[in-house]
Amino acid sequence: MKKPAQTLSLSLALGSLLILGACAMQAQAPAAAPAPGASGLSRTLVGRADVSVPGREAVIARVEVAPGAKAGRHTHPGDEISYVMEGEATLLIDGQPPRKVKAGESFVIPAGVIHDAHNDSKAPIKLVGVYVVEKGKPLASPAP
Repeated sequence: MKKPAQTLSLSLALGSLLILGACAMQAQAPAAAPAPGASGLSRTLVGRADVSVPGREAVIARVEVAPGAKAGRHTHPGDEISYVMEGEATLLIDGQPPRKVKAGESFVIPAGVIHDAHNDSKAPIKLVGVYVVEKGKPLASPAP
């Protein structure tokens, strides 16, 4: 007969393997999605989830704008909520004065509003972006 400690250890090990297996099955390979017309911007999708609003989903991405690069004028089919992890850039949102954003700050861009970001520094700016967008539409579309 097995000792209670051995049974507990075996149960914990089996439970851990089941959890790891479930996570591996749900994991999606990150996909790079460059912004339209932006050569110095990279967007790596790290997650997707349904939200409580029918026809919408949350898309989570790591975003990086290279030193001296511009994101390019574009829109999203839903709200963008971003948090600056590293660096700083000038955020240009149509109808608003330009503003600097830097590490530790966040910003929100409403759906369909044309915007751009310029990184005039010598270091990349790194953000985490959450986009609550219409399902089936491109994450970003170029703007004039």
